[in-house]
Amino acid sequence: MNWRDLLYFSKGERRALTLLLLLIAVGGILLIVADKYREGAVTEEQPRYIVNPENAPTPIPIDTTRKIATPLPTTEKTPARRQARTSSFPRQEKFPAGTVVELNTADTATLKKVPGIGSVFAGRIVKYRTLLGGFYHVGQLREVYGIDEERYLSLESWFHADTSFIARLPVNYLPSDSLSKHPYITYRQARAIQQLFRRKGRLTGWENLRLLEEFTESDLERLSVYISFQ
Repeated sequence: MNWRDLLYFSKGERRALTLLLLLIAVGGILLIVADKYREGAVTEEQPRYIVNPENAPTPIPIDTTRKIATPLPTTEKTPARRQARTSSFPRQEKFPAGTVVELNTADTATLKKVPGIGSVFAGRIVKYRTLLGGFYHVGQLREVYGIDEERYLSLESWFHADTSFIARLPVNYLPSDSLSKHPYITYRQARAIQQLFRRKGRLTGWENLRLLEEFTESDLERLSVYISFQ
């Protein structure tokens, strides 16, 4: 038998062989597409928005029986327990790409899961948030000590600031030393507010603060979400 006879296929056999190869190729493509779909489904199950309302800034209590409240006592800090040092530390779990963290309710444990944030920056963010009463814009992270423009740009997309969690300052009930603790109010401005209150009585709105030369329009604009005239 000639070897050419072994490789000879009739017209019908060639069509069947072509169809078989085509079916094999289609089956391979379907398997690849199915694998990619399964990978995408796992990614979509990851958390997309992290919010913990119980960690939101606490509003300052108002004593309505006083014209100007006495300074609030500082809460006693319980000393943290020192943990024994070990030769190795477990790697901090990080959120997957696409996760969005609510900035005003995240505790330090949540913040440390954001790539680029460790224990130091997590602590600084929470401390500054407490002084502010909450963030009204993610861009305020630039004001946290140590966060430069490069680091901020790497963190910006991970956060959202919900202004409904902001704790406002009851300006009619706080003394100047309490008001001046806010990062956006200087001691001179706080004293001016208190003196205006003593002259005019209860402050009713922003038109009162516009009477004070100590405040610029820019100052009043960034304080607009932090002051309450109730």
